[in-house]
Amino acid sequence: MDAEGLLLSLELASGSGQGLGPDRRASLLTSLMLVKRDYRYDRVLFWGRILGLVSDYYIAQGVSEDQLAPRKTLYSLNCMEWSLLPPATEEMVAQTAVVKGRFMGDPSHEYEHTELQKVNEGEKVFEEEVVIQIKEETRLVSVIDQIDKTVAIIPRGALFKTPFGPTHVNRTFEGLSLSEAKKLSSYFHFREPVDLKNKTLLEKADLDPSLDFMDSLEHDIPKGSWSIQMERGNALVVLRSLLWPGLTFYHAPRTKNYGYIYVGTGEKNIDLPFML
Repeated sequence: MDAEGLLLSLELASGSGQGLGPDRRASLLTSLMLVKRDYRYDRVLFWGRILGLVSDYYIAQGVSEDQLAPRKTLYSLNCMEWSLLPPATEEMVAQTAVVKGRFMGDPSHEYEHTELQKVNEGEKVFEEEVVIQIKEETRLVSVIDQIDKTVAIIPRGALFKTPFGPTHVNRTFEGLSLSEAKKLSSYFHFREPVDLKNKTLLEKADLDPSLDFMDSLEHDIPKGSWSIQMERGNALVVLRSLLWPGLTFYHAPRTKNYGYIYVGTGEKNIDLPFML
């Protein structure tokens, strides 16, 4: 959710229990504006909160002028002091995949993982147990990256792609109609397309290249991983991810108000395919 409309956004998402106390709201309003100024971002998004056993991680993201350029991620434990996280790598994601359970809420905490590694001694090959230390900050980077790639959402038409490549905020976007807002096909993944590149020219024939340049939610696997509901007498549409419980997207049809927030433990529901 855009930091400039934080109070309204939190109010719209509050039906999912994603609220913050008055002191946290006040701190976020001030500190996120300072983050935007100091880091010279085009926009700052309040991404959400990952719940820890000791304390919670508050996450924000800085967006450059090209809206689909890699976003810079920052975290805070008190909503006032922000630390920049390094970009996620495939090595980080693979390394932290073995860590299970809740976050501690301490960036310097280290998880211990034991794995077997093959060791050569002359002609003999034997397996040896090796203890690997994984920092919680690394796990935090990895989880945020996975959530971004899987369930970060934007409504169709909110961004437009120029013929020269960069993607900008669509200033003429006035919101989805009520009928469009009820369809999963009206929502896109807020990242560079993956599935779109594999479509045939015939499948792309009816697409508008300036608007339909991201992957639609309707083809997400597993089918049924999104819950879509109308609330407040059809004045608000709310999408919730069943794959990453805690991710809530909201949009008020026929208005510019939309956004998403994640409030959860940072754990993926790996049993979802068996629950549907």
